[in-house]
Amino acid sequence: MKRSEKFRQANREAIATVVAAIAVIIFWCLAGFGLADSDITILHTPLWVWGGCVGTWIFAIIVTVILSEKVFVNFDLDEKEGQHHE
Repeated sequence: MKRSEKFRQANREAIATVVAAIAVIIFWCLAGFGLADSDITILHTPLWVWGGCVGTWIFAIIVTVILSEKVFVNFDLDEKEGQHHE
């Protein structure tokens, strides 16, 4: 992989991570605040707590797995040994 390709991939990963973080924040708002008017309780805990805490945690794990399988690529940014730029 050329150095320019490595930086394009790193940029792609950074952008995907920001998009994922925004998706998790939106999910948290919808699952927490969106369920605030619900009278449903689970184990004497309001549904918005489950959605905003546990639901967001599970959603973040799913997003992380998707990022690691579909977006992230394992490569070394360092130059290979023997290649020296002066």
